[in-house]
Amino acid sequence: FDEKGKMVNIPKTRKKYCPYVDCRSHLLFKVTQYKKSQESKFAQGRRRYDRKQQGFGGQSKPILRKKAKTTKKIVLRMECSKCKKRYQVPLKRTKHFELGGDKKRKGQMIQF
Repeated sequence: FDEKGKMVNIPKTRKKYCPYVDCRSHLLFKVTQYKKSQESKFAQGRRRYDRKQQGFGGQSKPILRKKAKTTKKIVLRMECSKCKKRYQVPLKRTKHFELGGDKKRKGQMIQF
């Protein structure tokens, strides 16, 4: 369901325009869902935080406990079938997201 209460279902392959110099035409794209990777130990913010936490004095920075949002924005990762370049497309917020699920058909009998 998106903000209006619908479930979002997206096919695993999609025909889209590839803007990169190699292609510059409509091609098939492989669609996957973006997942956040593991945080680097040596990013500047992490180094600064670890340095500040050292020694006595307890917790130095606030830990956020009041979570405001109930959903995350869905981000699609599109990969061109020809040049293999990737780009990301953000979607709206949704609680239920499906990649390559069954398509809904109107006037079809429900089978069990």
